[in-house]
Amino acid sequence: MKYEKIVGVGNTATVYEWEENKVLKLFHQDYPMESVEKEFKNARLIWNMEFSKPKAYEIITYNKQIGIIYDRLKGESLLDWFMRTGNIEECAIYMAKLHKQIMENKINGVPNYKDFLRNNIQNVKSLKEKEEILYILDKLPNGSTFCHGDFHPGNIFIYNGQTTVIDFMNICHGHFLYDIARTVFLVEYTPVPVEVEEKEKLLKFRKTLADLYLIEMNVNRETIKDYLLVIIAARMGECPNEK
Repeated sequence: MKYEKIVGVGNTATVYEWEENKVLKLFHQDYPMESVEKEFKNARLIWNMEFSKPKAYEIITYNKQIGIIYDRLKGESLLDWFMRTGNIEECAIYMAKLHKQIMENKINGVPNYKDFLRNNIQNVKSLKEKEEILYILDKLPNGSTFCHGDFHPGNIFIYNGQTTVIDFMNICHGHFLYDIARTVFLVEYTPVPVEVEEKEKLLKFRKTLADLYLIEMNVNRETIKDYLLVIIAARMGECPNEK
C-alpha cells in the first residue's frame, strides 16, 4: 500500500490516507517506539467505552517509520469548525456533551493523574514553590474516572453535528475535576497551534470558550483552582520548551 494524501499534521506524526476508510498515523523517525506502543495500547483499551472514537487496528513499519492504522474520520476538527463558524457557544456545548460521555467511564491499568502531575512537577528544577505545590497535589482526591488528559477542540472531530475524540496518549484515571481543569488549561493557557491562521481571533476568544465550557460542565473556577495550580506547575516539566 502506498500513501499519498496528507490528511493531518501534528507535532509527533503525519496522518495519511490509507485503504478502506482508514488512515496511517506515521510517527516521525525519532519518535520512541515505546510511545507508539503506549498509544496503541491505550486506544485498544478504551475501544468498548460508550463514546465516539476511531478504532486502532495495528502498528506497522513503513519506509523505516512506525505508524498506527486508525479508522478515518469524516468532517473537521472542532477547532477548525469554530474558526470557520465563530460559534463559540455551540463549540462549548459540543465540548461539554462529549466530555461528559467520556467521563461516565471508569478505567484501571493506566497511570494515576496525580502520579503524572507529581512526576512532572519534580522534573522542574527551577520551581521555588515546589514543596508547597506538591502538598496541594497530595490533598487533591483520587478517583477511577477515565480522564482523556488532552481534551480540547483540536482533538475533537465534528461531522453532521456528531463529535468524535482522538489522541489517547495521556489517558489516566483520577477525579473527574482533573480532566475538566486540564481542558480549561489547554484551551486558555497553552500556545496557539502553529497551523492556526487567525491566531488573534483564537487568542481573543479562548478564555470565553473556557468559561462557557465550565458553565456547560456545571463547574466554577473556584472548584478547580487547586487543580489548575498544579497543572500549570506540572506543564513546566511536561513541556519545558513551551512558550
